[in-house]
Parts: sequence; structure tokens; C-alpha cells
Amino acid sequence: MKNAFKFIWLGVVLLFIYVPVAVLAVYSFTDAAMVGGNIGGFSFDNYLNLFKNEELRSMIFGTLVLAFVCAAISTVLATLGAIGSFYSKRITKSLINTANQIPVVNADIVTGFSVCILLIVILRIGKDTFIPLGVGHVVLTAPFVYLSIIPKLKQMDNSLYEAALDLGATPVQALFKVVLPQLIPGILSGFMLAVTLSLDDYFVTTYTKPSTFDTISTYVVNATKGSQTEIKTALWALSTLIFVIVIALVVAMNLLSGRKKEAAK
Repeated sequence: MKNAFKFIWLGVVLLFIYVPVAVLAVYSFTDAAMVGGNIGGFSFDNYLNLFKNEELRSMIFGTLVLAFVCAAISTVLATLGAIGSFYSKRITKSLINTANQIPVVNADIVTGFSVCILLIVILRIGKDTFIPLGVGHVVLTAPFVYLSIIPKLKQMDNSLYEAALDLGATPVQALFKVVLPQLIPGILSGFMLAVTLSLDDYFVTTYTKPSTFDTISTYVVNATKGSQTEIKTALWALSTLIFVIVIALVVAMNLLSGRKKEAAK
């Protein structure tokens, strides 16, 4: 009975999470004008409109560039910070870990508003330079990358680094040839998490973006307030594609991780 209850509860949770996405995916392949209305006939028009519309293509490209650039910067900073924290003294390590947890627990709207006040109001950096937007996304994503790398550092055999130094390697050589290769799974997972957070963010982007620039999140919110049915339905297709791509990436990473564990055995 306990096992049956666990499976039933797990099924309910999974349905609660994935049924809305499945409904949206179904409607993305129809000519319906609104979710919940008559499904109508099967159609690829939403996907065709997604790639035909110049405004949508530009918005998607800009969002992806922003996400990958900020994720790359966050990954470099977080990796250096995690390694520095791991090899620091207890008090320093505690201070760094506490400082890293604040942006994670803090509400996005507070982070976005704070970055806006500091860079735009106090330092007078114009929003049209993309600097506030980039800084805001790095501040948002870097702590999560840090949290992805720290467990890998704790799992690492410290004697390997010391052995490399004893064998004549410089600290830099030991870092790149011994430490970083063992952190690659955490670095990759942190990078993908940073990309996802950047793509998904709304509040930080709203407070820091140039007025002529939109990411997927801000564009979707503005589009739902308008009356352009073709744009709204094309966004159903975009949401479905993002979901499918994320699933494919997660499955691929798990398969690669499983193969590496089997090879290590």
C-alpha cells in the first residue's frame, strides 16, 4: 500500500507539472485562436509564423545571445569563486558562501531594482548600453552556477592536486590539468542552469533592459496584453520548442553522465 501510494502521489505531481505544458503543445499544432477554445484542425501555421515573423526572430536571437553570453561570464566568475572559496580558510569560506546565498534567496524583483538603482541612477550608466541588463543577469545567475560547482569540489580527491604539485606542476598547471577536469560536470550543469534562468527572467530584465530590446519573457508578457492573435499563437509554438529542447538537453546530459560512470567502472 505504501509503494502504491508513493506511485500515485508521484503521478499526481507529474500530471500537475506537465499537463499544462502538454495542453499548450497540443494547441500549438492547431489553428485555434485561444487556449481552451475549439481546437480546430491540425496545422503547422504557428511554427511557420514563428520563423517568418522578423520581429519574433530578432527577439529570439537577442534573447539567446544575452543568455549564452551572461551564462558564460557567470560560469567563469562562479568557477573561480567556488575554487577560491573551497581552498580558503573557514571564516573566509563561510563569508563567501553566505554572500552567495543572498542573491539565491532574494526575490528577483529586489535584485532587478537594486541593479537599476546602482548602475542607472547612481553610476549614470545608460540602459541603452546593455551593461545594466548584462550585469543584472550575471548577478542573478552566477550564484546558482557556484552552487552547482561546490558539490563537485567536495567530491574531489584533494590529494590529486597535492600530488601534481609534488610532481613538479605549477599551481596554474595543477588547476587546469587536475582540478578543472573534475569540475566539468558541475560547470556544464551550472552553465545550462544559468542559460535557463536568463531565458526565464522577467523582473531583472524589465528594470534593466533598453526600451527597444525585448527578451522572450518580456515579449510574452507584452504580447498577452495586445490583440495580435497571430503573435500569441506563435508564442505557443515557441514555448513548446523551448520545452522540447530542454528535455533533449537533460536526457543527453544524463546519458553522457551514465556512460562516463560505466566507463569509470
